[in-house]
Amino acid sequence: MSDPVRRVRMGRIVGVYGVRGEVKLESWTEPRERIFDYQPWLLSAAPGKASSQVRGIKGRAQGKGLVAQLPGVENREQAAALMGSDILIERDQLPAPEDGAFYWFDLEGLEVVNREGHVLGKVDHLFATGANDVIVVRDGDREILVPFVRDVYVLSIDLQQGRMEVDWDPDF
Repeated sequence: MSDPVRRVRMGRIVGVYGVRGEVKLESWTEPRERIFDYQPWLLSAAPGKASSQVRGIKGRAQGKGLVAQLPGVENREQAAALMGSDILIERDQLPAPEDGAFYWFDLEGLEVVNREGHVLGKVDHLFATGANDVIVVRDGDREILVPFVRDVYVLSIDLQQGRMEVDWDPDF
């Protein structure tokens, strides 16, 4: 089910920094500075709109955030026009996960069934908590939260079949 040409959101431009065209970033990489390792970036202002490819980004940590200088962006007004743009990369720019590991976005869209074969919905997204990650399963307006604990609640993941089996009561 994994699509090698899929685009992956790695962060977002959230503000401007100074008067020389630098932008503030929100990064979803770990560590956050790793976002600069994945180039070129595809900047997309809105879903379905054309993306612009950017190479040669220079960046740094600044306080609690990140700041980047994009080629061709030389003043505050040009930087402000990029605010809200998603930073995407092509899926194949990422290294292959280790055996038994997954990128969260590879799990999104999988059909989730429990051990009795009852379809609970599809993986919408995942989020981290202090104890463990959590899978958000949606079926229409219904949302089910399943702890992402392998061999306890998550029994199997089959990316090729687009399916995840869980040990979870559909009424919980």
